[in-house]
Amino acid sequence: MTDDRTPSATASDGFPTGSGGHDPEMLRQRALDALLTARARTTALTDSVDEAELTAQHSPLMSPLVWDLAHIGNQEEQWLLRAVGGREALRPEIDGLYDAFEHPRAARPSLPLLAPAEARTYASDVRGRALDILEAAPLHEGGRPLERAGFAFGMIAQHEQQHDETMLITHQLRSGPVALTAPAPPEPTDAAFLPAEVLVPGGPFTMGTSAEPWALDNERPAHQREVAAFHLDTAPVTSGAYRRFMADGGYTDPRWWAPEGWDMVREHGLDAPLFWHRDGGQWLRRRFGVTEPVPDDEPVLHVSWYEADAYARWAGRRLPTEAEWEKAARHDPATGRSLRYPWGDTDPTPEQANLGQRHLRPARAGAYAAGRAPSGAGQLIGDVWEWTSSDFLPYPGFVAFPYREYSEVFFGPGHKVLRGGSFAVDQVACRGTFRNWDLPVRRQIFSGFRTARDA
Repeated sequence: MTDDRTPSATASDGFPTGSGGHDPEMLRQRALDALLTARARTTALTDSVDEAELTAQHSPLMSPLVWDLAHIGNQEEQWLLRAVGGREALRPEIDGLYDAFEHPRAARPSLPLLAPAEARTYASDVRGRALDILEAAPLHEGGRPLERAGFAFGMIAQHEQQHDETMLITHQLRSGPVALTAPAPPEPTDAAFLPAEVLVPGGPFTMGTSAEPWALDNERPAHQREVAAFHLDTAPVTSGAYRRFMADGGYTDPRWWAPEGWDMVREHGLDAPLFWHRDGGQWLRRRFGVTEPVPDDEPVLHVSWYEADAYARWAGRRLPTEAEWEKAARHDPATGRSLRYPWGDTDPTPEQANLGQRHLRPARAGAYAAGRAPSGAGQLIGDVWEWTSSDFLPYPGFVAFPYREYSEVFFGPGHKVLRGGSFAVDQVACRGTFRNWDLPVRRQIFSGFRTARDA
């Protein structure tokens, strides 16, 4: 989910343990950097189009961009100004307008939303006050749960970046002129020599976290999982591989599809990933307003869980479970530790992962050699969100914090888990334990997949 996780601004006191040992001033600077980075991205996404584009609904699947802009400000006001700072409400009358649970996306254009200029002023006013609160907030271990380790500030930075990803999806769906550009990602250096799959040995590993200070409630607590040995694709499935599934009648053979997925294919006449179309003998795609040939060696993008599952069945394989994915991404057999990221415990660099809207597309399969996990699998962070076979469920010992609506209300068989992030995700909202989830029909998200098989 990249949207519709609206808090009620009523925090519990169930902050998970394990946030000690972090220097308050280091966390304060980290929070400041994360908030400023998120706002710079929000500004770029909203300043790149005119007022008519900001207020239009480009798809019933998404909000108008101006709704996201004011929603970002409203959540920051509720949590940082009111809940942390104890300030009086600036605009209490708009809380209901920007409550994602109260108003589905398709209905939001009919609301009396703040106009673009007013939304910008409101978000800027909130931000100035929030930075004053950050400067004075005690972030030590013994502080209030929301302030401890700067959690509330990290949560709001992640929330804004999640909505930036949502707005980037809206940019992909809009039909107007090109508004965003970015350089191509780096070329892989050794892709031709990589094995098609890696073996992940069986045994226990530590899943989730109790130590990451800004980890969200569904990532907690750390716990032991036993995973049998399995093989995993070294890189995400490419568009070229997916085209072979299409050419072999993948969208016309019900054998490969879950019943609900086959219903989706027939109801909507699907024959390719979203944004693809055929021009004579060539497949083209639309990417942020540019029409271009589908690159065979890039990870396939904009496929639903049903499409990923069908491809895996056709290939004689399966989607990995969430636990398998995380073990392949984090477990270091040499030390027995679970790492923060596939490459280790340090924050991502541009040489390790394709994040932060830096390239506006996935890198070619096999890229980012410096970001590979001890298992040998690559591109596990960034490039494309990866569907897993798992339903979105709580970990043993889960405690909702600071509000049920972030995770708990979504638990169950209706949502499938995605892992790893995409090129549209900022590093503050992406780590080896981060869990995303969505409905299995979703295709507009920046989703791909890799496959697995039993050892």
